[in-house]
Amino acid sequence: MPPLSQLSPAVRQYLLVTGNYWAFTLTDGALRMLVVLHFHGLGYSPLQIAALFLFYEIFGVVTNLLGGYLGARLGLNRTMNLGLGLQVAALLMLTVPAAWLTVPWVMGAQALSGIAKDLNKMSAKSSIKLLVPAGQPGRLYKWVALLTGSKNALKGVGFFLGGALLALLGFAGAVLAMAAVLALIWLASLWLLQKDLGKAKARPKFRELLSKSRAINILSAARLFLFGARDVWFVVALPVYLSAVFGWDVWQVGGFLAVWVIGYGIVQTLAPAITGKRSGQVPDGRTAFVWAALLAGLPAAIALGLQTGWSAHGVLLGGLLLFGALFAVNSSLHSYLIVSYAKEDGVSLDVGFYYMSNALGRLIGTLLSGWVYQAYGLPACLWTAAAFVLLAALISLGLPRHACHR
Repeated sequence: MPPLSQLSPAVRQYLLVTGNYWAFTLTDGALRMLVVLHFHGLGYSPLQIAALFLFYEIFGVVTNLLGGYLGARLGLNRTMNLGLGLQVAALLMLTVPAAWLTVPWVMGAQALSGIAKDLNKMSAKSSIKLLVPAGQPGRLYKWVALLTGSKNALKGVGFFLGGALLALLGFAGAVLAMAAVLALIWLASLWLLQKDLGKAKARPKFRELLSKSRAINILSAARLFLFGARDVWFVVALPVYLSAVFGWDVWQVGGFLAVWVIGYGIVQTLAPAITGKRSGQVPDGRTAFVWAALLAGLPAAIALGLQTGWSAHGVLLGGLLLFGALFAVNSSLHSYLIVSYAKEDGVSLDVGFYYMSNALGRLIGTLLSGWVYQAYGLPACLWTAAAFVLLAALISLGLPRHACHR
């Protein structure tokens, strides 16, 4: 690879954006595992631990909507750096003495981290639209898939990192070490990231927060149900089931889910090859429908397998791996389509609106995951997931059949 100074300005900025996103993602995954393991050790139940992340998801909905507006007015470099700075602050909030780590305090830190995460993600995804020359949809798809997939793989690595740091440094030491490293990256980003990246030529009005694009509205609705389908059984129900029914300890649960997320990220990076880019094709609305339809029957099949007495280990673990692969392709397709549909001037407004729907789907899925599992069990969560994916597929029928429509 040539030295950074010999690369084109667009590639240099892409590498800087990606590096920022990677660093943030490592701390995000590690912090989630640190909180889960630390508070599990303090005797918190799984549902109580899930409640600690409630503000993380709620503030993600608001942040994506307002963050897109801020990105268009202030520039994506500023919103990305703001996200990094807020994550440092969230980490420092958790370095207080153990007696201060009350539930409201931790929920507040998680809320700050949720704001930081969605500012960072919105900025990174929006930036790619501006760094890839117009008229190169294949290259755009490749860059989006690489950024999205690598992020999720590194989030899985972050799970491992969180457990290792907790064992080596303790909770406060681990959080402080991550804050120190991320602060250095934040300072470098303030110096190196292109000024006014993504700043709209015409200052957007506040009423423009809601998208006027039919394609983006339809894609956003499909995204809501797609990610609600994942989280309705993955966030609370699955870890609790693995612990309570399979008898796995917290390290086995965390390790397995970390490997799953890493594999999921790897498949996302391969999505362009899987969906036909090598033959010169780029995704459109029909592609999104087909892959959502392929995914829709899988949670139902897993639920049937569990309810008919088949081997729970084989059905659930095998089904989870297949679900991860199919879901990764669906997610990567959606990530490309939103960047493709978004207009270049004020791109973050469209991307922010879309990821608001993504965050709302995660919030609904998280809440349903705890309630449905507690009331009806894991098969009911899977049936709910199947219904959500089916809705995502049907909504996708309304998407344009060509790469970029507004």
